[in-house]
Amino acid sequence: MRLYYFFIFIFLLICLILGIIANIFNNRVVDFSVLENYNPGKPSILLDDEGNEWARFELDKRELVNFDQFPKHLIDAFIASEDREFFNHSGISYKGIIRSIFVNIKHGGKLVQGASTITQQLVKLLFFDSKKTFKRKIKEQIYSLLVERQFSKEQILQLYLNNIYFGCGIYGVEAASQRFFGKTVKEINIEQAANLAAVIRSPGSYSPMLNLCASKKRRDLILDLMRKLKYIAVQEYDLAVSTDIKLVSSENNNLALHLKETIRIFLEEKFGKEKLYSGSLKIQTTLNRHIQEISQKEFLSKFTKLKQEINPDVDGALITLESNSGEIKALIGGYNFSASKFNRAFQAKRQMGSIFKPIVYAAGIESGMSFDDVEVDEPLEININGSVWTPQNNTRDFEGPMSLVRALSYSKNTIAVKTLLKVGCNKVVNLAKKFKLSSKIEPYPSLALGCVDASLKESVAAFNVFANNGTYIEPHFIKWIKDEHGLKIFKPDVKKEEVLTPVVNGQVSKALSIGIQRYLKTFFESSIPFDAIGKTGTTNDSRTCWFCGSTPEYTTALYIGCDSNKSMGKAVYPVKTVFPIWLALHKQIGSDKKRFSYDPLLKEIHIDWFTGIETNDLDNSNVVSILVS
Repeated sequence: MRLYYFFIFIFLLICLILGIIANIFNNRVVDFSVLENYNPGKPSILLDDEGNEWARFELDKRELVNFDQFPKHLIDAFIASEDREFFNHSGISYKGIIRSIFVNIKHGGKLVQGASTITQQLVKLLFFDSKKTFKRKIKEQIYSLLVERQFSKEQILQLYLNNIYFGCGIYGVEAASQRFFGKTVKEINIEQAANLAAVIRSPGSYSPMLNLCASKKRRDLILDLMRKLKYIAVQEYDLAVSTDIKLVSSENNNLALHLKETIRIFLEEKFGKEKLYSGSLKIQTTLNRHIQEISQKEFLSKFTKLKQEINPDVDGALITLESNSGEIKALIGGYNFSASKFNRAFQAKRQMGSIFKPIVYAAGIESGMSFDDVEVDEPLEININGSVWTPQNNTRDFEGPMSLVRALSYSKNTIAVKTLLKVGCNKVVNLAKKFKLSSKIEPYPSLALGCVDASLKESVAAFNVFANNGTYIEPHFIKWIKDEHGLKIFKPDVKKEEVLTPVVNGQVSKALSIGIQRYLKTFFESSIPFDAIGKTGTTNDSRTCWFCGSTPEYTTALYIGCDSNKSMGKAVYPVKTVFPIWLALHKQIGSDKKRFSYDPLLKEIHIDWFTGIETNDLDNSNVVSILVS
């Protein structure tokens, strides 16, 4: 204990010496411009396609408030809790030191009460790290004395209250007031002010978000101090301590979390973390809040059921594009972002299956074929490097002669293979490359069945060609980025290229409308008041189920599958898994443009889709309309 008193004596002696040093030093010895110009930075804001904020990137939730906006009871609470002599001392509270000495002696010499002033706490916050060394403690005392000589008490308190930490990534009393109580700092009452003061001693222990009981006990202790110091009346104290802490509910913004994460990675690589988190960037994204919210609701609802009915490991992704611009209006990268930040919309590659077939038929149309041409659905044996390959239809049966439009609508594997072989494998490979499929595409007959890997982003862009009059446009999620001065510092170079002539594209697009109308009538007894085209896809053993579909305004592609690529089981097909999500989404978002436009050189005819013969018998269920050149 004697040693304890000896160190106290030495510390008091040092404090006196520090006072002398502060008088000797010129204020310019230490640069305090960090205090005058302190700016913790402003967050970068993500805007939706209507210019409204939908997310932000920030290191913490700091909002600055001027001193005159702080209510008196807030200041009183912090003075009572942290530094009763704040308005009287010169940076170091000798009374506080003496008081803490007696309190610590009372508790057996344990350090239960410190003597750091608010000024010292601010200096430590802005100038020093958390390492506790004797040299740093001495410098802290000197800085505190010099800060007090150069700045007013109001300036010091303003900086302090705007920058102290409240836990959970929250800095400053304004952000804490809004997060805890849903109020601005001007609006908080006495017990809420005491609650804020209670937290900063140990945010991990006293934050009401983390430990409500401990937070209330410390709040009541500070209210008692405020009563004893006559900052509040007895009646005010009684009312305050009898009031429970009521926190506002946390409204987590779960909008497009996988897209936000993808944007974060892109911006960190392009501009760096400091610029992103505190550079006040404005990022104009292409996201449409309405479409995204509906997509998430329908996707999560359906996938929750699928996980129960099929396999709990199934996951998937969805992308909706504005057809003529390539702007991504909605993106879902997986069922649960918290469980997996892996963005299946961009990062996962799956075998395309039958959603590749429209490219095969487009190559056929380019080569002079027509959708009223007839081919035979029959068993095939193809010799490939000495091995015999026998492609099968999904139904494991064969229907005989039929038109190419029926073959595409019913996704007949045998006729897709025959079409590819007639056109030539290399011709299909070259056309597929124009659709910007990045994986290696082998010129084998199995290519007709979609034996090529693609991301959902690549797949939606490829299918969108048929909705966009034959023009490929690159999907993108950022329109522009502006810096803190409003100067545009980034704009994407969106690739745009004609892949198919409007004459060829129109014929394929019209053929793709037949299948989706059949799904609506057969499986859903439903209709939609606008044109739509679509194609399902299922890979071997139902490892992946795809659906790509377009209206005259939007193209949506989505898939379901296990990340391990294992089979989802028997009888798992797109029409019962992913197509209902597409249908529910597009019924709600609609389409202002009701009809697809086709090249005037094309002629609409009605044919029997078995014989391919033109007919006017429109009451016959086998009659469909196609476009021919």
